[in-house]
Amino acid sequence: MHLVLLTAWTVLWFVVVEPNGGFSWHYLRTGGELIYQGSSGDGTGGLNLYAHHPELQMGPVSFLVAGLFNPFPEHTGQFLAAALMSLLGLVIVVLAGRSAAWHFLGTGTNHQRLRQRVLIAGLAFIPMWIEVSVRFGHLDDVLALFFTALAVRSVTRGNAALTGAFLALAMDSKPTALAFVPLLLALPREKWLRAGLWMAGLVAVAWLPFFVGDMNSFSAARFAIPNHPASALRWLGVAAPETPGWDRPAQFALGLLLGCLAVWRGRWAAVVLLGANARIVLDPSVYTYYTASVLLGTLLWDVIGQRRLVPWWSWLALLILYGSVFAVPDDSARGLIRLAFVAVSTAYVLLWPVRERGARRGSGGRRRPPARTDEGPAEDHVPGPAPAPGTTPWAGPPTAR
Repeated sequence: MHLVLLTAWTVLWFVVVEPNGGFSWHYLRTGGELIYQGSSGDGTGGLNLYAHHPELQMGPVSFLVAGLFNPFPEHTGQFLAAALMSLLGLVIVVLAGRSAAWHFLGTGTNHQRLRQRVLIAGLAFIPMWIEVSVRFGHLDDVLALFFTALAVRSVTRGNAALTGAFLALAMDSKPTALAFVPLLLALPREKWLRAGLWMAGLVAVAWLPFFVGDMNSFSAARFAIPNHPASALRWLGVAAPETPGWDRPAQFALGLLLGCLAVWRGRWAAVVLLGANARIVLDPSVYTYYTASVLLGTLLWDVIGQRRLVPWWSWLALLILYGSVFAVPDDSARGLIRLAFVAVSTAYVLLWPVRERGARRGSGGRRRPPARTDEGPAEDHVPGPAPAPGTTPWAGPPTAR
């Protein structure tokens, strides 16, 4: 039933937003046309794309996927892409719930309450997902967050290769996903190298051809955008009219640092939230679709990182970051609100005591997610007799899995 309600909620938001959506889809459509040009056209496409179009800040995977919609008429392609991206939002909510169920396997978790948490957090997540996927049509953010959710699922399953591959695909879709790399450290230590090699290899395969083919592709990394008066960056004393040269590296460094600290503290489920926080606190722009990455972070934290029935961080993020856009007219005040949310949420997930959910794993007392090879959890953990020889201990009707 919770999936039925979330689907209806998604359809409602899609119907309301889609007629005026696709604000930035033309960037993806242009990039999708250019990347498939190869040596044809005017020479500004193919592997020369980033050298001649530094304003296209999306990853190559995003353009390859966007190009699949180009055979359709422009409006039809945009509509189909928006529908697909909206569907991926529902898939992300399901992945978050499955990841949480697997993470809590064997801890006596009440899975009915878990589904309720997923429902309540999902109701906050979907409006921001429609913002990024339908209103703005940012396929790059959508794919980066989708692959990150798949990486989280792989972490809970203890699958090093898939964790590394999905994190690579996230970065190949949107470079800002680099801040989520500390998820690798949530794997058992002996799997770090395998996961890292998969990630590095797939990132190199996607990006190196552009930089080897045309060294001017590095100009895309230096592309600057205006420093908006409502950005938290202004409150940090940066009054430059455009993006400072140190800003993007500082975003990545801060996100990686906070993510590693979260894993060290046993709060690996907060890695995505902290990476998203690092982006919005240091980014010179304040587009509302940025908040979608924060909402994915709060969704994962609310359903995996803690056990409260009411996932209040998801709703706080929605009301504070998105609601303030409409309720607070002053730019400077909105910047202060963004800065305050980042500071409070970061301090909370890193420092607030969290009730343990089972035995700790790994070195230094750091709790690891369970790396299992069996199937999904039962409905509720109830002690009982051992299964008969030759039977599957998790077998049961579909509604109990």
